[in-house]
Amino acid sequence: MAERIDGKKVSGAVLEECRAEIARLDGQGKKPGLAVVLVGSDPASQVYVGSKERTCTDLGMHSKKLEFPADMSQEDLLQAVADLNADPAIHGILVQSPLPKHLDEGLVVRAIDPAKDVDGFHPENVAKLALEDTSGFVPCTPLGCQRLLEAYDISPQGKHVVIVGRSLIVGKSLALLLMAKGEWANATVTVAHSRTTDLPSVTRQADILVAAVGVPEMIKAEHVRDGAVVIDVGVNRVDDPSKKRGYRLCGDVDFAEVEPLASAITPVPGGVGPMTIAMLMRNTVKACDQSG
Repeated sequence: MAERIDGKKVSGAVLEECRAEIARLDGQGKKPGLAVVLVGSDPASQVYVGSKERTCTDLGMHSKKLEFPADMSQEDLLQAVADLNADPAIHGILVQSPLPKHLDEGLVVRAIDPAKDVDGFHPENVAKLALEDTSGFVPCTPLGCQRLLEAYDISPQGKHVVIVGRSLIVGKSLALLLMAKGEWANATVTVAHSRTTDLPSVTRQADILVAAVGVPEMIKAEHVRDGAVVIDVGVNRVDDPSKKRGYRLCGDVDFAEVEPLASAITPVPGGVGPMTIAMLMRNTVKACDQSG
């Protein structure tokens, strides 16, 4: 049976590292500040933002939450970002996704000061990731995946990593991160997706298989070779009348089918999810450290 990779435990260790760094920065008269911008009332986004706010408070960081109605204009959102760019108490800016359809998310991301782009999606930070310039910010979920491998001493060095999913949020960024030169990288990376011909034949080649495609339980036993490490990035709500809430959370991996084959696997929830917020805090502390 596969070893279960405990994201809660590893994220706790990352947050303790952040706490030590925050104490060091406090000695220099600096206090990391994170601003989260929420447009509209998407329930999942409100939960995520609340969790980020609580984590900031627990660590002793400065936290600012800006909430706007769903019908706010593009101009007003860009002005809010400009104000945060100019605020010396704010070192990290996160505009919660998804935005209402009338707003141009790409334009908003490009408006964020790259030095405060702790989500790592500004073109300048994407370029730094590709160039292996460590002064930039790496998107939080890929960074969290890499940290989980490190925590469980699962080296990607020379291994074949297959990532199912090509979004910048996870797939593309994780591919760049793991194929870079470095101790917890140096992997041979294949990026597959929903249109890959004969997907199971590709994924079965993986020493480390990452599912980040956003389709509930898409990855079955046929996709996984014996002994592979499986990292499940997906978080999906599936209707389930037997549950009090009326739904259950599941990943992109059919856990029951795949766990007996894998050597190690992340559960959903409790795997990659907690790492995303922990790495956001780490990026914010880094932004503060690099600020003038």
